Amino acid sequence: MNILLHGINISSQFQTCIHQLIQAFEKNGSKVQLTKNLFNSIQKRGGLSPSVTVLGAKEELADIDVVISIGGDGTLLDTISLIGAYETPVLGINTGRMGFLATIAKEEKDVAVIDLLENRYSLEDRSLVKLESSVPLFKGLNFGLNEFTIHKRDTSSMITVHTYIDGDYLNSYWADGLIVSTPTGSTGYSLSCGGPLISPLAKNFVITPVSPHNLNVRPIVVSDDSEISFKIEGRSEKFLVSLDSRSAPIDASVELKIKKEIFVAKLVKFHNYSFFDTLRQKLNWGYDMRN
Repeated sequence: MNILLHGINISSQFQTCIHQLIQAFEKNGSKVQLTKNLFNSIQKRGGLSPSVTVLGAKEELADIDVVISIGGDGTLLDTISLIGAYETPVLGINTGRMGFLATIAKEEKDVAVIDLLENRYSLEDRSLVKLESSVPLFKGLNFGLNEFTIHKRDTSSMITVHTYIDGDYLNSYWADGLIVSTPTGSTGYSLSCGGPLISPLAKNFVITPVSPHNLNVRPIVVSDDSEISFKIEGRSEKFLVSLDSRSAPIDASVELKIKKEIFVAKLVKFHNYSFFDTLRQKLNWGYDMRN
């Protein structure tokens, strides 16, 4: 099995975890590669096996069987942007906090390695949101796993986002911004703005306003076969758009359209995993918080 490890700003306390992962995979005859930044970070501190190599050209992803994302959910989102249309399976080992996407605790990594090598897992296809714009944005990385967001800049006054579904007028949102979330992203920014939770395999987008001026405006769930387009107005000449953690400034002349990406993100799920278990654990459902 060909394994790629990816991490961002790995602290020294997690270096041992990475070395243990490398040893476990190599012991079972797997070839291990690291992304460039992770490779340089580990090599700087020494002790890296000479058989471990750095991922070169992006085309080498075609030969990778599984990518291990080491970090929090932000690292896993970055991993998805790295993989793109290659659809390489991703396993998230959580060294962060919440861990809705990176679901394997670092203490469980040894069992996870065995299950992975013995093919005791399934792949869960997660839909991606795709941005089409009249000017190039995000250096060609025009897709995201969680959400697309339009937002006012800095402390400027609220903006107006005229929104259309398949060309039909939906609403004009007077708000600080607007979120279009995938089912995966429904547990993130959209949730914090009052959006609903959606099962990961649902075929929907959620449109959620950020701090709307009209309090009777609520999130709406639409089919992910829809094309969602926008016209933005505001006192400021500049606005912000984002895909997951990547942001870019635009002006009102930029045309924006959101649709479902043709490729998906494939997340490794072990047979004892349940999305609903994760919800209960991460959101403290069922706990009496009065004590």
